[in-house]
Amino acid sequence: MCDEHTTADNDAFLGGSAISRRQFGTMTGAAGLAMLLPGPANAAPINGRDVAVTTPDGTADAYFVAPAAGKHPAVLIWPDIMGLRPAFRQMADRLAQSGYAVLVVNQFYRSTKAPFLAPGESYDQPEVRAKIMPFTKALSSAGTVRDAIAFTSFLDAQPQVDRKRGMASTGYCMGGPMVMRTAAAVPQRIRAAATFHGGGLVGTEADAPDKLIPQMKAAYLIAIAENDDQRAPTDKDTLRAAFATAKLPAEIEVYTGTKHGWCPPDSRVYNAEQADRAWGRMLGLFGRTL
Repeated sequence: MCDEHTTADNDAFLGGSAISRRQFGTMTGAAGLAMLLPGPANAAPINGRDVAVTTPDGTADAYFVAPAAGKHPAVLIWPDIMGLRPAFRQMADRLAQSGYAVLVVNQFYRSTKAPFLAPGESYDQPEVRAKIMPFTKALSSAGTVRDAIAFTSFLDAQPQVDRKRGMASTGYCMGGPMVMRTAAAVPQRIRAAATFHGGGLVGTEADAPDKLIPQMKAAYLIAIAENDDQRAPTDKDTLRAAFATAKLPAEIEVYTGTKHGWCPPDSRVYNAEQADRAWGRMLGLFGRTL
């Protein structure tokens, strides 16, 4: 979960060898991200465009990308707390090159358009946290459900989407619970779901994400950061038990040597080897279920 403990963990992990935020911002510009993210073999030509999605709460800005020809399974991506930005556009492009129609959304559309951070800015900076935290206050579990229904309906209306095949959702950090709420809100469509260093997947509230598992029909991949697991070591067991009771397949794994936020290529703790491994596990899940 992104908080002051995560910042301390990441700073300690990077230590004196850490590059400066300015250097990292330069490295993870558009050209840098293209070098960081490997392209799939036999990558399909793709077309992407900015879109506006009407929801019950307003108009969400988002990015839609799909192979240039044919119909394909749809994937809804919920970004981490730093929102829709070049790194997530690159990730969406990479997924589309593997044969999926992808919508990556700005979950903070009620408060701001994306992107709202400059290159090199990250959540571990106090001034960035001060900017983002008011955005989070406009979010709610019920609002996420309304958004999930609107976003899946948008995807199903696109000519590039094969509505006869299942849909998937993926989420990073705060996007993890959003994935689970999506899978519970539209179980007839979401047949595969994946969370990467997701925060708050287990809770005591009646509508906590883990309590929604009986409402789902999706197969799951839950990729956990090592330091997140150290702080909440029983969460993975709670999730395994809940999925087993619901008779839903779920691959739940702690990725050794990773810190919270290790998957997006613009993260200060990006772990290319483990991020690519998790990506491969996600593609395997999609191939089996969609």
